[in-house]
Amino acid sequence: MSRGKYTPEFKAKIVLEILQGERELGAIVAENNLNPNMVRNWKAEFLENASRIFEEHGKAEREAKRKEAAAAKERDKMLKTIGQLTVERNFLQDCFRAVGKPIPELDPEKQR
Repeated sequence: MSRGKYTPEFKAKIVLEILQGERELGAIVAENNLNPNMVRNWKAEFLENASRIFEEHGKAEREAKRKEAAAAKERDKMLKTIGQLTVERNFLQDCFRAVGKPIPELDPEKQR
């Protein structure tokens, strides 16, 4: 591979192989035809940025909780509206019955 053409996945694979410690750095770089200093830089960058994984996870978790809370709030609002409409419908049905008139059937398609 030429300079600067290594994918993040490849770099991570090499760094993880080094961190596992099963093989020496020299063997890994020789096998992959890499510069040892470049691989050391990859390792340093990897270790320096490792904590971001947990930060991103925390952000994602907070965002999921925020969305869940918003959905629960919306659900509660809809349930409240359904309850209010049910009370109003029952009241109107009672009014129709009280005056002896038939309760009209509503066609949902005509309501739109």
